[in-house]
Amino acid sequence: CRRMMAIKPATIEKLAEQLAALGLKPGDVVMTHASMRRLGPVEGGASGLIEAQLKAVGPAGTLLMVLGAAEGAPFDPLTTPVDIKDMGVLAEAFRTFPGVTVSDHPADRFGAIGKDADALLEPTPLHDYHGPGSPLERFTQMGGRVLRLGADPDTVTLTHYAEYLAVIPDKVRVRRRYVCADRGEVFIESLDDNEGVAAWPHGDYFSRIFLDYKSAGRLSQGVVGECVGELFDARDFVDFAVQWMNRELGEKR
Repeated sequence: CRRMMAIKPATIEKLAEQLAALGLKPGDVVMTHASMRRLGPVEGGASGLIEAQLKAVGPAGTLLMVLGAAEGAPFDPLTTPVDIKDMGVLAEAFRTFPGVTVSDHPADRFGAIGKDADALLEPTPLHDYHGPGSPLERFTQMGGRVLRLGADPDTVTLTHYAEYLAVIPDKVRVRRRYVCADRGEVFIESLDDNEGVAAWPHGDYFSRIFLDYKSAGRLSQGVVGECVGELFDARDFVDFAVQWMNRELGEKR
């Protein structure tokens, strides 16, 4: 039988070159969604990918990631690990990467590193933490860009921000309980970011919005590691998602 040859890990330098070819530029503010399994082996593992992104955006750039938190013990923004099954190994590597700052929000913690990290993360409203005044709004207003590396189509976190802007009757709201290490029990109200703000007869509208956006040719694509990377502007995606939701989930006329 044939012997399987080990795949040589992509170097940090090579990944940085591929990210630049995809369109990442020095000074960019970038939110990343990635599957390390689909990206393939990387020099330094998940931390190596972070280093490659930092090399691509340079000292004037900023990286942003949604981290969330593992369930169980009381939430501590600095020590509570990421739910790796839900968020992936890159998110946990990012949380513990030297120089990363994290937000203190038990419902949806973010992490950032770079020039605009502090400006992106704080303040975060306790309620409606994906809406006006949120890191997602500031990311969009800063001209942020979304980088996807083998991620599933339902993982574009910016869609939550678009849900707040879309004109949809009777948006579904929820009230959830969290336990924080420093504040104890906290109840937080927001649009439903688990099941969606409205029913769509065709299933998961999160995936459909991104796939329709991609089909419209509004993103850049290029090989990064062993996957096809995707890069697009946050504001353009939010505008597209709002129009999509207004049409598909809004009040029919």
